[in-house]
Amino acid sequence: MKQVVEHLSDLLVIGSGAAGLTLALHLAENAKVILLSKGPLSEGSTYYAQGGIASVFDDKEDTIESHVADTLIAGAGLCDETVVTYTAANAKSAIQWLIESGVAFDKEEGFANQDEAPYHLTREGGHSHRRIFHAADATGKAVQLTLQERVLAHPNITVLERFNAIDLITTKKLGLSGNRVVGAYVWNRNAEHVETVRARFVALATGGSSKVYQYTSNPDVTSGDGIAMAWRAGCRVANMEFNQFHPTCLYHADARNFLLTEALRGEGAYLRRPDGSRFMPDFDDRAELAPRDIVARAIDFEMKRLGADCVYLDISHKPKNFVIKHFPTIYQRCLALGIDITKAPIPVVPAAHYTCGGVMTDLHGQTDLNGLYAIGEVAYTGLHGANRLASNSLLECLVFARAAAEDIESQLSKIPMPGPLPAWDESLVCNSDEEVVIAHNWHELRLFMWDYVGIVRTDKRLQRALRRVQLLQQEINEYYSNFRVSNNLLELRNLVQVAELIIHSAMSRKESRGLHCNLDHPETLANPQPTILQPA
Repeated sequence: MKQVVEHLSDLLVIGSGAAGLTLALHLAENAKVILLSKGPLSEGSTYYAQGGIASVFDDKEDTIESHVADTLIAGAGLCDETVVTYTAANAKSAIQWLIESGVAFDKEEGFANQDEAPYHLTREGGHSHRRIFHAADATGKAVQLTLQERVLAHPNITVLERFNAIDLITTKKLGLSGNRVVGAYVWNRNAEHVETVRARFVALATGGSSKVYQYTSNPDVTSGDGIAMAWRAGCRVANMEFNQFHPTCLYHADARNFLLTEALRGEGAYLRRPDGSRFMPDFDDRAELAPRDIVARAIDFEMKRLGADCVYLDISHKPKNFVIKHFPTIYQRCLALGIDITKAPIPVVPAAHYTCGGVMTDLHGQTDLNGLYAIGEVAYTGLHGANRLASNSLLECLVFARAAAEDIESQLSKIPMPGPLPAWDESLVCNSDEEVVIAHNWHELRLFMWDYVGIVRTDKRLQRALRRVQLLQQEINEYYSNFRVSNNLLELRNLVQVAELIIHSAMSRKESRGLHCNLDHPETLANPQPTILQPA
């Protein structure tokens, strides 16, 4: 008989990217924190984020109002202006905290005392000013490694690596009064058994759900776990139809998921057809610096029109030393594949990149379920609207992690520790002898989501996708009921749930706006509203 294991903490943080690490560090001085990482601690979207973090630091050249305006324009009329203003106003303090934590953002060259040199800021699509703090072209890596080093050294933070969260435990599920989260069931992938975490508060920082698509720039862990768990626990979700496809992912057989940062275009890279001609000026006055939804649709249109496998991103007209200095990661990765970006254009295609919708929260990150918070890409705060502005994602993680920490800290003395929780019951299940079912369903799901619910949609495609996802749900739920859990099964169960939410959201929006383009509804409505889904 396997040993029953129950962990105890004031706060359980599910997810180990910028949002989860920041929340843990802000709260750990006054609370015991358990931080759950599905894979190795650094294996999340934050680590692979190249571009940077948007922040107005010098109001002589730039203003918070300008950052707000750019965000609202990119969000295509669906941003919550209060949330946008709150985020932009708190950006400077978030950057200062990272600097104090040890993140080494790039500075301008040529100063006798580099400590006094101003920070080198880049500009990305949709921004009217240079306001992007970055660490070369690996900003996320610098943030992730700096924060996780602090987390691992903190005596009040316990890190559990290679643990999958399965489901949230609530008082309602336990038959108790009210409805509050009291912990979670987690699968210890190291020991291959299910354990329990009992906690006064739980925070979802699990990232997005781009793995629901066949082609994605995200690491394998982005399987919508937090969104699916929150939905099953009774939380509303919003704007799930708005999935951002990053315009420029490297198109190469040996370079799956490798993103080419928007900062390339910010520094003057051009998008070209296979014949070498530019095409973005034909689609938007901002050309390569148009928001991502416009650029991704333009690339998709040109590829389909020409029957091309890819288009090309070209920065070879810039000085070689400039390119290598500002984009060392991209230069080395491409060079290893036989592409010298200082001499030749880079083949690129769009790929699923960011989930703009998610679990509904307030300005403190609090969800509909008492004690449950959602921060970062898993959350819908109202910041991104119908399309996320470049480099607002890591910013959202930092700002709302701090807000959630302050809100939780104000309640610590008022919320008692929950009583012992029931152990996971697997007495009626057995080991699977049909793993091929998971593999087949996994492939089918991601392929039809790409074909039917991708960059351009139609009513008929969405209806086909819904029929297929409902059949998959039946099959997977039956499988889940009969066999012991595994990483692939848990992720597939969550992805199928998230896929259904995306499809229902897309079917509900009878217009084209931002990242949602439906050929049957090309018009833009005058009074747009968020798409809100409520669990039954």
